Amino acid sequence: MTSQWFVRAICAATLLSTSVLLMPASGADAPSAEDLRVAQSLATMLQSARAVISAHQKEINDPALGDKGLSGPTVLDEAIRNYQERTGKDPRTIDQAAYEGRLLKAQMDSVVEVMDANQAMINAKGVAFKGFIPATFARLVNEAFARRVGAEATIKVTAPPELVRNRRARPDSWEVAAIRDYLQKADWPHAKIYSGVDAEGGVLRARIMVPEYYSTSCLSCHGDPKGELDMTGYPKEGAHEGDLGGVISIGLTPQ
Repeated sequence: MTSQWFVRAICAATLLSTSVLLMPASGADAPSAEDLRVAQSLATMLQSARAVISAHQKEINDPALGDKGLSGPTVLDEAIRNYQERTGKDPRTIDQAAYEGRLLKAQMDSVVEVMDANQAMINAKGVAFKGFIPATFARLVNEAFARRVGAEATIKVTAPPELVRNRRARPDSWEVAAIRDYLQKADWPHAKIYSGVDAEGGVLRARIMVPEYYSTSCLSCHGDPKGELDMTGYPKEGAHEGDLGGVISIGLTPQ
């Protein structure tokens, strides 16, 4: 981490706090290749675990079914298989003394914690919709992750402000600008991440934004007709397949 990078990041943070203006990250203002690799790994693990909940949503919401067989270790095993299919790597083999390995271990432990803590609700008979949906699961995992790693890293699933349903998922000013000025632009390449650095509170962080788009399965809650209440009680957004629906926002502060 060069002193030049730190000074330029401080300047960028000062501009951000006043005008919330972002420029594409490059050179000394850009996160390192290692930061980008670690962030992508964390985003992939979160997506891999969330996909398990999505795949089992029907069972979770089956009021006639008791034990769903979705213990913490079981869900983690499925998440690891998903991760391996996408990356070709077993996350358990990554050196846990290294930054990536340490964060991945914290993330995987968080998956187990969240599943084990919610067994009574997941397995409740006589209850259909339980509110344990992929978005809720991801938020709980990210909160558990934060308790484990402290200031080393942050992970949040956020979205354009007009799409945020949970106040705790609201984007901060840096994220709002990144979404507005880059990820929502018609010419922004599909699935391309946005990255930069900031120094909020005097702490230098790499910031990585991984865009996510609505798939067909998302539209039952987020599609048409706009304004109609979905199964969770929220009004639908009138979204279409391929629209930007969310962003995995990652902040890294290597120790």
